[in-house]
Amino acid sequence: MNSTLPETTRVLIVESVPELATVWQRHLVRQGMHVTSVEGQEKAIEHLSENDTDIIILDLVIEEGCALAISDYANYRQPDARVIFVTNTSFFSDGSIFAHSANARAFVQSSTPPEDLAAMVAHYGAELQAG
Repeated sequence: MNSTLPETTRVLIVESVPELATVWQRHLVRQGMHVTSVEGQEKAIEHLSENDTDIIILDLVIEEGCALAISDYANYRQPDARVIFVTNTSFFSDGSIFAHSANARAFVQSSTPPEDLAAMVAHYGAELQAG
């Protein structure tokens, strides 16, 4: 599998901890992806309203707003966008997140190594590009 995607892969990171978002963003940019990072629901909805997005890395517990509202909006506005949920809690650890979010593709801990998260983004980005 080729882990490098064309520059057109567009990623939105929604994460309340800027340092964590920066680490993820650096790994994704190194793979040639276009990455935007925001901290809450208002900015995420604004971004999704104005920009095409392929992959969303979405912290399930954000400080401002509701992650499921962002996921729902993305599903309505950009139904092809894939969501990778990240969390540092045990919420939805039973896998039920996939019943609540139609565009969810993965659910991982925030402590997942950034290179593993980047590999997941590459996988789902390639899936989108393949049609």
